[in-house]
Amino acid sequence: MAELANPLAQRLSSRFDGKFIEIVEQRDEVTLVLSHDRLIEVAQVLRDDPQFRFEQLIDLCGIDYLGYGDAEWDTSDVSSEGFSRGVEGFGPGRFDWEHRPQVEGAHPRRFASVVHLLSVHNNARLRLRVYAPDDGLPVIPSLVELYPVANWFEREAFDLFGIVYEGHPDLRRILTDYGFVGHPFRKDFPLIGNVEVRYDAEQGRVVYQPVSIEPRVGVPRVVRNDSRLDQARAEAAAARK
Repeated sequence: MAELANPLAQRLSSRFDGKFIEIVEQRDEVTLVLSHDRLIEVAQVLRDDPQFRFEQLIDLCGIDYLGYGDAEWDTSDVSSEGFSRGVEGFGPGRFDWEHRPQVEGAHPRRFASVVHLLSVHNNARLRLRVYAPDDGLPVIPSLVELYPVANWFEREAFDLFGIVYEGHPDLRRILTDYGFVGHPFRKDFPLIGNVEVRYDAEQGRVVYQPVSIEPRVGVPRVVRNDSRLDQARAEAAAARK
């Protein structure tokens, strides 16, 4: 592992040696990447150990890395026509099931849960990232016993991503309807949805039918670094010398 610059990252590395996958330092933020079977053990130490004292869970969410980093916009041979003509349109949510994208690149698993912790006492923040071991049925331990506030956050991640939080006392949908099919934040969920609802005057009731809207690309989906931030960081480093 490369030498860690952040003091919090150094303490984490020393305290949890061998119990984490990776410590990431980026933009003055620290991310501790854990395996699912270490989450409860590590989270309890982070909450109770005086050198950490992360007494508050301020956010928890799910992530789907399907197709992560795959750009939809062709910028190499369409500049004379404008970028809007370079849209491939085959990204997640804009494809048929037979040609669905696959997880490739830097992320070993498709689904992850991300937790943001706050230590008021130490004025510190920490991000935990935990990958689900099974892409077909993503299961991650629940943090409700350690941080009761995680209850509704985990229900939201279950509803939108289909991540099952093992040990949650009441895991059910919280945003979509009771009869909703699928998980709308998954990358393979169609952007136009599966069904549409309309009122049928002849039948005198609301009816469900397959969507009639053609999918289209509205905004580019690309992952890139902002060179302005790199320049500002370089100037700040030079000023400190």
